[in-house]
Amino acid sequence: MHFLTNPLFGVFLSLMVYEIGEYLFKKSKGFFLTQPLFVAMVLGIIILAVLAKSFHMTTAQFYTQAYKPGGDLIFWFLNPATIAFAVPLYKRNDVVKKNGAIILFSLLIGTFISLFAITGMAKLIGLSKVGVASMLSQSATTAIALPLSAGIGGNPAVTAMACILNAVIIYALGKSLVKWFKLEQDPVGEGLGLGTAGHTVGSAFALQLGSVQGAMAAVSVVLIGVIDNLAVPVFAHLMGL
Repeated sequence: MHFLTNPLFGVFLSLMVYEIGEYLFKKSKGFFLTQPLFVAMVLGIIILAVLAKSFHMTTAQFYTQAYKPGGDLIFWFLNPATIAFAVPLYKRNDVVKKNGAIILFSLLIGTFISLFAITGMAKLIGLSKVGVASMLSQSATTAIALPLSAGIGGNPAVTAMACILNAVIIYALGKSLVKWFKLEQDPVGEGLGLGTAGHTVGSAFALQLGSVQGAMAAVSVVLIGVIDNLAVPVFAHLMGL
């Protein structure tokens, strides 16, 4: 088992399952359930569970000892990747300056509505306090959501799954949601919605629609991260989590 404790194992496994996801995504011509992040998550869990059983370990033990050292190396890159969203934001800072108050107000209102909605739905389906805490920070991008979740007593693994599922859903329904909410003629709202709900994947999709949409998605990812860091711990405390 010595090779499994090498950090390269976690890196290799992550790249392998993601590449499989990329292949399936291209072959299926963009079918949303073959979105690479989703495929990598599901396939990675299956592989870890099978390997853990073969070494007579629990999946949690195998994950911690074999995968996590390499997984942490990949996770480190999430922070500079998040900071890179400043590039499209800088290129269209004229739009941000013009709509600054509206952007901030809408994201603040949206954040608090989502916190109450998530808490209500989580309690309705009977989630424990840990489960509720795990779901609260999912509106932030993964690099911010995971440590925030751990800080309020949540399970970062559950939070990561929620963030990825958000991205998959937005990738699948992004165009339809834009039409339903009649945002085609409002690039600011279009970008804010995609970036807030879909994080990195939603922002990449927004960039395909235009520079304004991409800049708005970028600013939403950044601001939601700041707002969540301030609001989620306070909200969790008030809710008794």
